[in-house]
Amino acid sequence: MANIELKNLHKSYGAVHVIKGIDLEIKSGEFMVFVGPSGCGKSTLLRLISGLEAISDGELLFDGEVVNNVIPSKRGIAMVFQSYALYPHMTVYDNMAFGLKLAKTTKQEMKERVLNAARMLQIEDLLERLPKQLSGGQRQRVAIGRAIVRDPKVFLFDEPLSNLDAALRVATRLEIAKLHHDMQDTTMVYVTHDQVEAMTLADRICVLRDGIVEQVGTPSELYESPASIFVAGFIGSPKMNFLTGKFADEFNCDTLGIRPEHIEIVDEDNSDKLWTGKVIHAEDLGSDNYLYLEIGADEPLVVRQAGKLKIANGTKVNLRPQNANLHKFNQQGKPAL
Repeated sequence: MANIELKNLHKSYGAVHVIKGIDLEIKSGEFMVFVGPSGCGKSTLLRLISGLEAISDGELLFDGEVVNNVIPSKRGIAMVFQSYALYPHMTVYDNMAFGLKLAKTTKQEMKERVLNAARMLQIEDLLERLPKQLSGGQRQRVAIGRAIVRDPKVFLFDEPLSNLDAALRVATRLEIAKLHHDMQDTTMVYVTHDQVEAMTLADRICVLRDGIVEQVGTPSELYESPASIFVAGFIGSPKMNFLTGKFADEFNCDTLGIRPEHIEIVDEDNSDKLWTGKVIHAEDLGSDNYLYLEIGADEPLVVRQAGKLKIANGTKVNLRPQNANLHKFNQQGKPAL
C-alpha cells in the first residue's frame, strides 16, 4: 500500500508549461481518477508518478519519501497502457510471466502468481493462446494480469478502455472495479477522458484543466456541488444546462445551471416561476427520454424524463426547475454566494 503526495508539481517541455503546480494527496488503497479534456495534462501527470517523465519542479513522495529521482522499476508500480503492448510471439502465460522471469522469480512462485491473476480476471482458459487469437477485451485483461502478477504497491491505468467498443468497455470496467475490491491494499490511479468511467470507478476524482486542478472530490460531491462552471459542465451526461440573461437574472446570478433530471414538465400555466418551451427533438433511450426544447436561451434546454414519454416535435410545454437543485455561478464561473 502506498500513500502518494504531489507537492507543487511542475512539468515543462521547453517553453511549454504542461503541469502548473499541482498539490494532491492520493491515499493508500484509494482509487483516484484523473479526468479532463484532451490536453489538460492528465496522462503527463500519470507519467510523472510512474517515473517515465522527469519532474521539472516540486516533489513526488511515496509513503513520505521523495521519489523524484527513483527509477520506475524501483517505485513499486505497475502500469496498464491504452495499447495492450503484448509480445505477439509469446503465449498469454509467457506474457504475464515475463516480468517475473526478469526478476528471477522461481518457477513455482511464477506459476502461482500467474494462475491467481488469471483466475481473478477469468482468463485461465486463455493462457496457452497467442495475443492474435484474443479479442480486444481479452488482450486488455491479459495486460492487466501482467501488471497484477508483479504485486505492485501502485497501479497506474492510462486510458485502458479507449480502444474497446462500447459493450467491451462496460465489461472491462466491471473487471477493473472488481479488481479494486480484490486488491484493497493497492493504490490505483486511473486516467480517462470519459466522465462516466470516472463516476463509476473512482473513490475520488481529480478534475484537471490546462495543467491545474479544478476540483477533487467523490463522484457525488463533484456532481452535486461543482466548484466551477467547468466542473459542472464536464461531470454529468447529458451535461448540465447553462442559462444566462433573463433566466439567470431571475435567480440573481450571472449563469444559472440545472441538470436535465431536475426540470419537471407540468400542466400549470400563467406562472412567472415556469418556463415555456417547444420540443425540437426527442431521444428515446428506453428507460429515459431526453427532450430538447427551444425556450429562448442561447442553446436548447435538455430535459430528462424517466419512462415512456411521448411528446411530438413542435409541442409546447410548461417547465418547472427544481429550486433545490439550481446551481448559481458568478462572472468568474465560480459558485455565486
